[in-house]
Amino acid sequence: MTSFWVVAGILTIGALLFIVPTLISKGTSRTGVIRKAANVSIYRDQLAELESDLRSDVLSKEQYDQSKRELQQRMIQDVPEGESLATMVITSSNRGNIATITVLMLAIPLMAVSLYLWIGNTKGLTPQPISEQQSPMSGSGPESESGHQNFSSVLDSLIARLREQPNDVEGWIMLGRTYAIMQRFNEAKIAYEQVIALSPESPELLVDYADIVAMTNGGSLQGEPMELVNKALSLSPKNPKALALAGTAAFEQKNFKQAASYWEKLLVQIPPESKLAQSVKESITEAKSLASGKGSTMAGMQNQAATSNQNSPPPASQAITASPNADSAGATGATLTGTVTLSATLAGKVSPDDTLFIFARATDGPPMPRAISVKKVRDLPASFLLTDGMGARPDLKISNVPQLIISARITKSGKAMPESGDLQGFSQKVKPGDKNINIMIDQQIP
Repeated sequence: MTSFWVVAGILTIGALLFIVPTLISKGTSRTGVIRKAANVSIYRDQLAELESDLRSDVLSKEQYDQSKRELQQRMIQDVPEGESLATMVITSSNRGNIATITVLMLAIPLMAVSLYLWIGNTKGLTPQPISEQQSPMSGSGPESESGHQNFSSVLDSLIARLREQPNDVEGWIMLGRTYAIMQRFNEAKIAYEQVIALSPESPELLVDYADIVAMTNGGSLQGEPMELVNKALSLSPKNPKALALAGTAAFEQKNFKQAASYWEKLLVQIPPESKLAQSVKESITEAKSLASGKGSTMAGMQNQAATSNQNSPPPASQAITASPNADSAGATGATLTGTVTLSATLAGKVSPDDTLFIFARATDGPPMPRAISVKKVRDLPASFLLTDGMGARPDLKISNVPQLIISARITKSGKAMPESGDLQGFSQKVKPGDKNINIMIDQQIP
C-alpha cells in the first residue's frame, strides 16, 4: 500500500509541474505589462503638460516641439515598436495569480484521491493474509482450499434436495462421500444404505459401502464388510478396490496365501513403474513370507516373531485401503499417481495419527475437488492414486479437464476445511494420466 501512495504522489507532482510553471511565467509577464503600462501613462501626462504650457505661452513653439520629440524618443525606447496599449490590459493582479497556484496545488491531489476512493478498488490497498493468496503455481488459485469451505453449503443443499427427491442415487452418493471426507462415518453409512437400497448390484458402490462400514467398526473388515466385498467380487472379479479390501481382510485372518493371491490380481492392473505397484509388491512379498513360515520381511522386524506381525496388514496394503475413497488402481477413467512427502523442517509439528488429505482440482473451473484421498501421517511418504469417481461430486472428474493441481494437507482436527496451523504442499500443473507426481508438504497455514 505504501508503494501505491508513493507512485500516486509522484504522478500528482508531475501533473503540477505542467501547470505551476506556466502560471508563474504568466505572472512574470503580467508584471512587465504593468510596468510598461505605467510608463505610457506617465508619458501621456507629460505630453498633456507640454500642450498646456504651449497654450499658456509658457513654452514657445520651438521649445514645445523639441520637448515633444525628446518625450517621444524616451517613449519609443520603453515601449517596443508594434506593441500597442491594447496588449497591456491587465486581467488580474499578481496576488490573484499566487492564490490560483495555491488553490490548484491543493485541489488537484484532493480531487485525485477523492475520485479514486469513489470509483477505485480500495480493497486492493489492503494486504491479504497469506492463506487467502493464490498459490504461485495454481494460476487461478485453487490452492486456497476454497473448495472445502463449500462442504457445509453442499451438505445443506444436498439434504434439502434429497428430502424432495429421495430416489436420487447420485445425490445419496455425493452425500455419503462428503460425510466420508469429513470423517463422519456414521452419517456416511446411513447415506450409503440409501444408495445400496436404490442400486444394489453396483460393485463400485458395494465396495465403497463396505469400506464405510469397516470404518464404523474400528477399521475391521470382518463380518458385514467382507460380505459386501465378496458380493462386489462376484459381480466384478477384477474390481481393484474389492481385491485390495479382500486381501486386507484375508491378511487380518492370517490367511496370508489368500491375501497374496488377491493382491497379485490387483498388481496386474497397476502401472508397473508406479510407486503404488511397488507398495503392492512389498505387501505380496510380506504375505508370502508369512505364509511360508519365514516371518516378516518388513524393515526392522527381523528379530520379532512372525506372529507379532500377523494382527494387521503391512503398511503397503494399508496404504491401498486406508481411506473412504481408497485408491483404486484399476478404476475406469483418468488416473494420477505420485508420492507425498513431508519437509524435514515441519516433521516436529505432526503426529502419526494426524489426517492427510490429498486433493486434485482443476486449474480452471469449480474449486470443488475432482478426486480426494484420505490417509494418515504414519503413511508418509505416502503413495497415492487418484481416479475418476473419487470426488465429492460424481459429475466432477479428472478426465474432464486438461490441467490439474494436486495438493496435500495435514490437519490435526481431521476436518476437510483448512484451519490455522495445518500443513500443506502443492504439485506443479499436471495432466490427467500423469505419473510419479511429487508433492512436498513445506508450508504452514498462518
